[in-house]
Amino acid sequence: MTPAPPLIEAKNLTRVYGEEGTTTSALVDVSFTIPRGEFVAIVGPSGSGKSTLLHLLGLLDRPTRGAYILDGVDTATLSEEAQASLRNSTIGFIFQTFHLLPRTSVLENVMLPLHYTALSRREQLARAEEALAKVQLQHRLRHTPAQLSGGEKQRAVIARALVNQPKMLLADEPTGNLDSKTGLVIMELLQGLHEAGLTVLVITHESPTAAFAERRISLQDGRIAGDERQRHEHTTYQK
Repeated sequence: MTPAPPLIEAKNLTRVYGEEGTTTSALVDVSFTIPRGEFVAIVGPSGSGKSTLLHLLGLLDRPTRGAYILDGVDTATLSEEAQASLRNSTIGFIFQTFHLLPRTSVLENVMLPLHYTALSRREQLARAEEALAKVQLQHRLRHTPAQLSGGEKQRAVIARALVNQPKMLLADEPTGNLDSKTGLVIMELLQGLHEAGLTVLVITHESPTAAFAERRISLQDGRIAGDERQRHEHTTYQK
C-alpha cells in the first residue's frame, strides 16, 4: 500500500510585496514537510514572517515563488474557487480575534462554515452541536458572544473550526487575548484534539503556547532559523 503523502509540503516558499524597486521579502526560500497528525508550533518575533506564512498555508494568499502542496494537491494549479474548496474541506481556522457575529447565537456562529455545503439544516445543527460538545460548550449554544467569557469565545471559535471536520487546525496566536489560566485550558483542548488524530499548527510568539507542540519551526527575518523536535513540557503556563 502506498503511504499517504504529507499533509503539507512547502518548497522554497517566497513572498515578495511591493513593486520593482520598492520590494520587501517577507518570506525567503522556506521549506518544510508536515506529516499528518503532527502538532507543530511556528514561532518567531514580530516581523519574522509568521503572518505571511500563515496566509500562505491557509490558502489566503499565493507565494511569489515556490510550491505549496496541501493534502497531495499542488495548490499553484488551482483556480481561486478550487483553492477555496480545498481550504474549506481541509483547514479549520482559529484566530486570535474571535470574529464571532455579536447578535447571533453561539450555535449559529458555529454553523456558519456549513452554509456553503450541501448539508440540510438538520445535519448542520447536528454537526454544530457535536462540535460544541467536543469543546465542552454545549450548555452555551443559545447564548450570544457577549454572554461568554474570553475562554468560552475561543472555545466557540475552535468548535467553528471543527464543524467542517477538517484535516488540520491552523491557529493564529490562539492564546494571545487570554490570561494564563484560560490559555492553559485552550492549549490543553488543542492538545486533546491532536491526540485524537488532528494535525495542529499553531502560529505564536509565546513560548508557553509553543511548548505544547512536539515540533518547533522558528522563523527569523523571513527564513527558517530552526526546526527541531521538542518534549512538550507544560506543567506550568506563565505568559
